[in-house]
Amino acid sequence: MTAKIIAERKDKTIYKDGEKIIKVFDPEYSKANVLNEALNQARVEETGLKIPKLLEVSTVDGKWSITTEYIKGKTMAQLMEENPDKTEEYLERLVDIQLEIHSKKAPLLNKLKDKMDRKINEADLTATQKYELHARLAGMPKHDKVCHGDFNPSNIIIREDGSAYIIDWAHATRGNASADAARTYLLFWLEGKEELAKKYLELFCKKSDTARQYVQRWLPIVAASQSVKGNPHERELLLSWVDVADYE
Repeated sequence: MTAKIIAERKDKTIYKDGEKIIKVFDPEYSKANVLNEALNQARVEETGLKIPKLLEVSTVDGKWSITTEYIKGKTMAQLMEENPDKTEEYLERLVDIQLEIHSKKAPLLNKLKDKMDRKINEADLTATQKYELHARLAGMPKHDKVCHGDFNPSNIIIREDGSAYIIDWAHATRGNASADAARTYLLFWLEGKEELAKKYLELFCKKSDTARQYVQRWLPIVAASQSVKGNPHERELLLSWVDVADYE
């Protein structure tokens, strides 16, 4: 492959080849997860959201790969770093894009609730904690909105013309938008950006007319689910959220 490496992650390498992006997964990476990610991308593409088009799923030197179109631009995370004075403006845009995602339906995506139940079972928790989390999850309202599952400024590419494209649909599900917001809040918090996390949550609740307490009820569930894939330091931080019943 003559393509240029643009990013390396824990279990995948991302290449740029002309007008294409090729994500090559490690040999031990689950084939089912690769195919599920490609399927998510195809299903979300049908909603009309601005996302890179899925072009191909294949194998490269015996490794599974997903090829999508290349979107030229900078991530919102880069722009926030370069223009700290425009942080509020970018945060507004971030929430608007997330609300647009939540306005869509994709009936064939996996259910967020099923995924959370599975992750709670895999988490390093006591039987009592798991029972309480499963019970809380069962009591939450069931919705079927498109949820990104890893929505943060690094997964938005802003082109020169100002249009925004949303990337990385590996964790997409359909379910309750407030769970998706809780996940974004935790992602800011894990980066040590507590103030940004608070501002984000305030904006999300205001723009979506959602009670802050309602999003906060999702935090222990989402933290437990997220702890399964986190590094040891992140896992410790996330599990500290699981026992907290109420938040300021």
